[in-house]
Parts: sequence; structure tokens; C-alpha cells
Amino acid sequence: MFKRILLATDGSAASEHAARLAVDLAKLHGAQLTALYVVDPYPYLGIGESNPLGFQAYMSAALEHGAAAHAKVLDLCEKAGIPCQTRLAEDIGAANGVVQSARQTEADLVVIGSHGRTGIARLMLGSVATKVVAESPVPVLVAR
Repeated sequence: MFKRILLATDGSAASEHAARLAVDLAKLHGAQLTALYVVDPYPYLGIGESNPLGFQAYMSAALEHGAAAHAKVLDLCEKAGIPCQTRLAEDIGAANGVVQSARQTEADLVVIGSHGRTGIARLMLGSVATKVVAESPVPVLVAR
């Protein structure tokens, strides 16, 4: 049924649960799995221009975190005996990066974890998973 699965990961516990589901689905369907990590835009643009070390430290930490998140997924894939491609999206919001990557990879399913925030926390912080569900051109499996 599924040929290309895009897994959005941020290295969190919710993402690890989503990764296990995505790996199982990829194995079951013989699908190609792509693990995506999105590096949010640098939040201090005005400050970063006067202090390039701040931007460099931010990017270094983000790339290191992305590599660690990808390593967790690759380990799961290796244990399951399935291949996995990794993808990094930079300088784009998380939800937009996931939706854009789904289009670019021609995914027919997006798997994403959700932290399950509710009430005021969800209203104030927003939800990447909710935005992806609303904007995705393909079905989205949200794992909690």
C-alpha cells in the first residue's frame, strides 16, 4: 500500500515512538523510508549578524542534534533490516519543512510524533503535528 514513507523526527521520545511505527510500516509494505530532521531558522537574526559566533553555535548544536536523531532511526532500521535515507531541511519552520519534504520525496505517508500537549500549552505553543495534518498533501500518522 505505501511505497514511500517520510518520518519526521526531532529525537524526542515521541519521535522515537513514531520511528518504531514508521520502521514497522516500511518493513510490512516494503516501502522506502526517509527520516527527516528540520533545523528551525536561527531565532535571533538581528543579534546573530552582530555576533556570528551565536549563529555558528546554534547551527553546530542543531546539526549535532539532527545527526543524533538520525542515528536513532538508522539503528532501528538496521535492526529491522530495512534501508533508510536521511534528509535535513534547514532554515524553514518544522511543519513547513515536513510538508515540503513530503512533496519533494513524493511520500505517500508522513509519520510524525506528537508530544500530546493540550489546553493552554497547545494554544500558546502550537503543534507541529497539527499543522502538518492540516497542510500535508498525503495522509499523516500521528504517534503519541
